[in-house]
Amino acid sequence: MTEDLRAAAAEAVKASRAADDPDYPLIHVAPPVGRLNDPNGLLIDDGVAHVFFQYTPMHGSRRLVYWGHATSRDMLHWVQHEPAIVPDSFYDANGAYSGNALVLEDDERATAPHEARYQLFYTGNLKDEATGERTASQCLVTSQDLLSFTKLSSNPLIATHAPGYTAHFRDPQVTRDPEAPGTYRMLLGVQRTNETGAALLYRSTDMLSWHLDGEMTFPDADGCLDTLGFMWECPGLVRLTDEVTGQEQDVLIWCPQGARPEGPGYENVFPCVYAVGRLTGNELRQCDGTVHEVDRGFEFYAPQVFARRPSQPGPPLLMGWVGNAGQDDQPSTATGGWVHTLTVPRTLSLRAGRLIQRPLLPEPAALPLPPGQERGEALRLLAGHRTWHLVLCAEESTGTVEVRIGSEADGVVIELDAGQGFLRVDRSATRYTHHGARRTVEIDRQVPPRLEVVHDRSVTEVFVGDGDLAFSMRSFIDPAADGATVTVWDGARLLSAQASVFD
Repeated sequence: MTEDLRAAAAEAVKASRAADDPDYPLIHVAPPVGRLNDPNGLLIDDGVAHVFFQYTPMHGSRRLVYWGHATSRDMLHWVQHEPAIVPDSFYDANGAYSGNALVLEDDERATAPHEARYQLFYTGNLKDEATGERTASQCLVTSQDLLSFTKLSSNPLIATHAPGYTAHFRDPQVTRDPEAPGTYRMLLGVQRTNETGAALLYRSTDMLSWHLDGEMTFPDADGCLDTLGFMWECPGLVRLTDEVTGQEQDVLIWCPQGARPEGPGYENVFPCVYAVGRLTGNELRQCDGTVHEVDRGFEFYAPQVFARRPSQPGPPLLMGWVGNAGQDDQPSTATGGWVHTLTVPRTLSLRAGRLIQRPLLPEPAALPLPPGQERGEALRLLAGHRTWHLVLCAEESTGTVEVRIGSEADGVVIELDAGQGFLRVDRSATRYTHHGARRTVEIDRQVPPRLEVVHDRSVTEVFVGDGDLAFSMRSFIDPAADGATVTVWDGARLLSAQASVFD
């Protein structure tokens, strides 16, 4: 008898203790039960945000990956739905892996599969029980209403990896090709047979038949990216306008597993980086090989940009996974039977070729600053609240602004040293057990001394300047702790404080 995987997931949700866990976030997407990882199929249509995500609802040895589904009209309050994709077909029997969404206009639907507005592309994972050999195929699910979902009867679209590459062949991003109207472009993360990472480009006119154009190349990078890491996961392209030059640039965001470039950073299990250029055909031109990490925090991976239909434009928005591979043994597994979250949505921009990320949250209200704060006296804020957004602006100086979440015995300390040009984060006193207790990140001294903290029970995101630096982490502090303590040191002086609370 074939197992009903959808019913099994529903039973797991029914028995879930996640909502009663004091660490379960209020404004971040988290799984209703079990494990969450990569964001998938992010889209906004008719004012509703749909977030799909890698989702393993069953515990123990059952590691079957579904696509979970949550929606929101304000990007703050999320409603969980039944899984959108269940791994119950011959080509995805060992998991429905990452991919993206395409939202079609009415004229595009006439020639689209099932004439559906929503096309969800993903990687089907199949493992031969006898040999252990894996097959990765690229597949399609369609939906008319994002309530019911239909797997294409002719799946898979691309049945196996291309010659010259291994079965590490996954994570499609399908978009309209701006160079060829009526044509669609699929970007795939792959591993060459020599165990180096790359990205492949396929193209199609009907989203059904795909032909391989070849690898994405970097003609101006002098070979810098040719052997960066052993596998490229979750590649995605987004076109952004530079706030300084006004030029449109293509930003490639991807996760080169095993990459260890020279220079600071890259402390996490696997990095997530970006490079800037202009895609022409398969060439990312004007890219000199320079890469930067998207987020310098302890946990961040596999981000994705929301899709929209062209007639409903909006700012580019990104969400990422606040997690790392192999780090599932977290306090919430025992207390609530769930693990991992996504970031809050972030608006994206470029400034002089660097990625700018700003949290998409309501404008916070001004807080009064009592006399004496500039002399280093501790300022207690947001008492009684465990989910909040705090923005602090300091006078340009040589001093330090410190935010402490929780107590000295059980908390997180965030320090912005404007004079020396450093962000320091210490979570060594928390209940988080994995590597990465302390981290110091160098920042440009020209960046304004502005510190923005989004804290939601057990997850914290930090932004420095005007979106110049992002730093994501899990922050399991005492559930009885609330609010934040702000202190300035060494001549620093606060100019303003703003905050919002969400609990």
